[in-house]
Amino acid sequence: MEIPSKFDSKGIESKWYAYWQEHNFFKSTPDEREPYTIVIPPPNVTGVLHMGHMLNNSLQDIIIRRARMMGYNACWVPGTDHASIATEAKVVAKLKAEGIEKSELTRDEFLKHAWDWTEEYGGVILEQLKKLGCSCDWDRTKFTLDPDLTESVLQVFEKLHDQGLIYRGFRMVNWDPEAQTTLSDEEVIYEEKNGTLYHIAYQVEGSEDQVIIATTRPETLLGDTAVCIHPEDERYQHLIGKKVHVPLTDRVVPIITDDYVAMDFGTGCLKVTPAHDPNDKLLGEKHQLEVIDIFNADGTLNEFGGKYQNKDRFEVRKLIAKDLEAQHLLVKTEPHSHKVGVSERTKAVIEPRLSDQWFLKMETLAKPAIDAVLNSEDIQLLPDKFKNTYRHWMENIRDWNISRQLWWGQRIPAYYYGKGKEAYVVAQNEQLALEKARLKSGDNSLELKDLRQDEDVLDTWFSSWLWPISVFDGIRNPNNQEIEYYYPTQDLVTGPDILFFWVARMIISGYAFRDEKPFSKVYLTGLVRDKKGRKMSKQLGNSPDALKLIEDYGADAVRVGLMLSSAAGNDLLFDETLCQQGKNFANKIWNAYRLIEGWEIQNNLAQPKSAQEALQWYENHFEKTLAWVDENFEKYRISDALMSLYKLIWDDFCSWLLELIKPEYGLPIDRKSYTEVIALFEKNLRILHPFMPFLTEELWHFINERKAADALTVSAWPKAQKFDQKQIADFELAQQIIVGIRNFRNEKNISHKESISLYINTDADEITFEASILKLGGVAEITYSSPPEELVGGSFRIHNLELFIPTDAAEDPEAEKEKLTAELHYTRGFLASVEKKLSNERFVANAPEKVIALERKKAADAKEKILLLEKNLAAL
Repeated sequence: MEIPSKFDSKGIESKWYAYWQEHNFFKSTPDEREPYTIVIPPPNVTGVLHMGHMLNNSLQDIIIRRARMMGYNACWVPGTDHASIATEAKVVAKLKAEGIEKSELTRDEFLKHAWDWTEEYGGVILEQLKKLGCSCDWDRTKFTLDPDLTESVLQVFEKLHDQGLIYRGFRMVNWDPEAQTTLSDEEVIYEEKNGTLYHIAYQVEGSEDQVIIATTRPETLLGDTAVCIHPEDERYQHLIGKKVHVPLTDRVVPIITDDYVAMDFGTGCLKVTPAHDPNDKLLGEKHQLEVIDIFNADGTLNEFGGKYQNKDRFEVRKLIAKDLEAQHLLVKTEPHSHKVGVSERTKAVIEPRLSDQWFLKMETLAKPAIDAVLNSEDIQLLPDKFKNTYRHWMENIRDWNISRQLWWGQRIPAYYYGKGKEAYVVAQNEQLALEKARLKSGDNSLELKDLRQDEDVLDTWFSSWLWPISVFDGIRNPNNQEIEYYYPTQDLVTGPDILFFWVARMIISGYAFRDEKPFSKVYLTGLVRDKKGRKMSKQLGNSPDALKLIEDYGADAVRVGLMLSSAAGNDLLFDETLCQQGKNFANKIWNAYRLIEGWEIQNNLAQPKSAQEALQWYENHFEKTLAWVDENFEKYRISDALMSLYKLIWDDFCSWLLELIKPEYGLPIDRKSYTEVIALFEKNLRILHPFMPFLTEELWHFINERKAADALTVSAWPKAQKFDQKQIADFELAQQIIVGIRNFRNEKNISHKESISLYINTDADEITFEASILKLGGVAEITYSSPPEELVGGSFRIHNLELFIPTDAAEDPEAEKEKLTAELHYTRGFLASVEKKLSNERFVANAPEKVIALERKKAADAKEKILLLEKNLAAL
């Protein structure tokens, strides 16, 4: 079958992906092999592929493809997350565009719209991952709202509640006025914002005195229920026990004392608003103050807002400032920079709000997860610099607010009976709840109509923290074959931004529900940034269309482009030119095979010495590179692994090996050389396959017609063999001599087609790889001695060797002297740096013996070269 002249990625990607799926190469079922399991970080069900997904899933696919080739039973579980806040917001926006308000719908009516939306748009991202080449077991695709996963979530809620770890509490929570739900502390991002500090006068009742209070949120004064001073602050002793008028209201509130107030901060007077500040709430409880909540759920003011009712909080802030100024109560304003909490999802400014919520006690649950990462290291974070971040979160963990005021998600399985919310039971369905309620209340007359299920849903993370267990049905059926076989999984590849949201909580749930780690290694990728270092975002317009990149460059090229700029834990500076580099690499490999395939083969032709040398060298060099690639995979340096393969194939295979075995124009190649280079090319394809699956599979089948069982994707990963390091080093010397000859030709304007003679000043009878030097250097003969004195020509040096090429080109002594002087200066500096390293006692005591020996050889070679350069300079 003749190979096309150009590599067409579009044509082959769909062909080979369909082929792999048709033959179930990605499917995994428990068998006698050792499993290698990865669970995908489930993207939002309504999401589309972006650069972060491309990086994360390329890494996972590279790892799982290599594991499959190494003989493991590779299982990569795909799926999507229902993403309560994000999905509900999209559905609400869609309905609003159709003239429908969420408030006009019943819960069931809204959920029907949400499910319709999910079925129409959900799962698109999984289809897009197939275009990237992701080798997931698609038969295992899960969704966090699947009935079996929902049942697992409700079962876990019931179990934790029965253990006394889940409880209801009236607490100050983070309220997102846009999504109209609570958020956990981890879902609040604190951003530095420029604001205003308002100095407001509060009139003391029955007096001309005023107390001045500074605040960034003047609108909350409508909820003030006290002013607080320090009991030992001499400035305000005369005010203790008095009251002040709350500006713009007809209310008076007490002046209280508490040592919580810092006398040296601001004016030393503090307005107390228990409904809208967590510290004020504590003061309010301590001093039994009234609590006045002035906000509606959407951030507008309620009936306690007086004339500002139904106006947005930020609009009211401006109006109150004007009204205070009109009444001469606004003493002054000044610019003020401070941190403001915003919703990670909607970017709305968070409002502290008192609310009845469900919480999960975390302190006891977190202990095994702390030990697993920080002490026993059963779980590795890569790179380990993230251990400090993990330590900070886990050692300062707070109870998890797990309830959300939404409709899309797993509804909290708490059922109230009687009046209010004091009497309730937790059960997985209504019928079980009725049985529990009758038993708990002693009232057998209770009926289903007497039960009221809690309106809230669970935090999305409360379903995804079970992901490595629930995808194998390990909650409902803890001893089933799949969970026993696939769990714990091997690797988790994700971003450090969800190290606590998801990773830490999965570790917690693993020990809580299976008494075992959920995975062994966590590979934390960096953020994808543009080439200027800016985070990619729609607002900046610097986030490329992931699918268009695949369309323009091909999936393999995009994968290579991402890996070339990605190191674990470091942010990736993405430049589209890297995809072009990946495309160029694909074309280079394609054309290399076209070159080999185009050679005429002659069976009875002897193998040239240059081809024999080159093929032996490349075999050794391949084995050395393979060992390095394997080591990098073990250390999760995936980018370094690809870089070594890139150099192996582009430089060593294409630029050196093929040039050395290539027959003269119009002449055939011997059968032995052809067979050996094809075998080496196949080895290249095997170790490149995880990175570039489509190109390599296409070429694999061009080389030979193969049955499905012999497809590259399920072929064996090469096992590293011993290699001859001396032969590799000898060839490196030959390469440097060849490059030196080529440079000499360029300097002297000697045609590369013109045959030359070469003198090498050495005691050896010959240099290893002489045939290679003769062929690629265009050398007719090599003489191993100094040239006759009368011979005209030029010289250059490689390490401690002096090489001389006879030529009619006139030598410029001054130019040669300048060149030798510069080389001598460089070599002396190099020797000084090596000797400094060798004089460092700590380096000599701790470095491996091989490293020390190499440094000593460098020093010896440098000294020898210095002597040679000094001799040549003296001769000039």
